[in-house]
Amino acid sequence: MRLLTPLIGFALMILGIYFLGKNIFFTTSAYPWWRGIAADLSVLSLAVGVFMLVFLPSGAKSAGWVAIAFGILCVFASSRAILNPTSLWQFLVSLLAMGYGYQMLTTRRLPF
Repeated sequence: MRLLTPLIGFALMILGIYFLGKNIFFTTSAYPWWRGIAADLSVLSLAVGVFMLVFLPSGAKSAGWVAIAFGILCVFASSRAILNPTSLWQFLVSLLAMGYGYQMLTTRRLPF
């Protein structure tokens, strides 16, 4: 059970990301050359920021938040993220799955 709980937590986190992320589309275009670079920078800096938050010691986690903020700014600068409407039920399920999954992954205990 000690090994199964983090695996279930990881699966719940992936499920929550799927539910929330299936209504977000990233597109690219052939005109203005800097927009493609901004879209690439946004994905890379968001990924690096999340990995920094998860793997760096607690004193250096502020750099992860800076990378995530830079990624969000690049998304708006590239204007290539299309957000489709998400139902409140789908949003609630995704947040619950990510929250409980993260708790199961970090504490290795069932949250209920």
